[in-house]
Amino acid sequence: MNRIFSGIQPTGNLHLGNYLGAIRNWVALQRDYDCIFCIVDLHALTQPQDPVQLRNSTREVTAAYIAAGIDPERCLIFNQSTVAVHSELAWLLSCYTPLGWLNRMTQFKEKAGKQRDMASLGLYSYPVLMAADILAYKATHVPVGEDQKQHLELARDIAGAFNRRYGVEFFPLPEPQIFGAATRVMSLRDGSKKMSKSDSSDYSRINMTDDADTIALKIQKAKTDPEPLPGDEAGLANRPEAANLLGIYAALTDATLEAAVARFAGQNFSTFKKELADVAVAVLGRIGGEMRRRSARGRSPSHICARSRTSSACCAPEAGSGRGSRVGSGRDFRPAFCRIPRKLALPSRIAAVS
Repeated sequence: MNRIFSGIQPTGNLHLGNYLGAIRNWVALQRDYDCIFCIVDLHALTQPQDPVQLRNSTREVTAAYIAAGIDPERCLIFNQSTVAVHSELAWLLSCYTPLGWLNRMTQFKEKAGKQRDMASLGLYSYPVLMAADILAYKATHVPVGEDQKQHLELARDIAGAFNRRYGVEFFPLPEPQIFGAATRVMSLRDGSKKMSKSDSSDYSRINMTDDADTIALKIQKAKTDPEPLPGDEAGLANRPEAANLLGIYAALTDATLEAAVARFAGQNFSTFKKELADVAVAVLGRIGGEMRRRSARGRSPSHICARSRTSSACCAPEAGSGRGSRVGSGRDFRPAFCRIPRKLALPSRIAAVS
């Protein structure tokens, strides 16, 4: 069976964009793939983190996975820092990654900005760790958004370089799996900007933990324009807020954008927003309630991780040293039941790796 690997950083405030762009799609994938869904807490450390908040956010992301419908009896769920092979393989792969490849990564340039000389090595080498995440499990497919597609292409390049170096087909070249409507959900306050957990206005996003009243209020206050809704998709040109809200409705109802536009053609935003709010509350209200219930129990991911019953390439982890606990990662979230690689069984001709 083909294998999926994907993950979300535990940096707090999971929102509608995370759900529609990633988590909802993962729920569907678990029926047809051997799935590994990680909480990538090591990636989160490329930015300053409060240790307590990082642990709490790890719980929240894990709760979101399960509340949204990811079945821990069918999928592997764990946090990245509990599995040493991620960081060990990242170092090994970095030895096969030319600086020129990393220098092409546009996300580092955007995040580092004019302070590039002060940016951390972790931020710069982030794509190599992402490649290790994927290749450690020999994943064949990776659901990615457009902002991560370049990093996946780098992972393919690194895997190919490793295979050519040793004359083996050891790592598969993972394929991107990019989904359609509403994979890029925009801000409710500015349709030209991506919905983001870092936006200062909470009204710019619908959080996955929002209750029904809050969801309805945020949709009611979402920015629009004075014109009625268009009669066809071409009418959405230069109307980013209308396009965003109709795209969200289409995604939440499993409809095409064309069908959503036709349904509300010529109507005022007030009528449309009421129906959109009802749909959003029906879908997200249940998930938010379950997330709040699980998070309130204060249980670590180690209590809700479960092994994948179909994976034959994994085994029980060894006990870790817990040296990441001071930064909010590591042993505190040891997944007691996850079947994960004890070590990477690299080709025997690589003498440096035992």
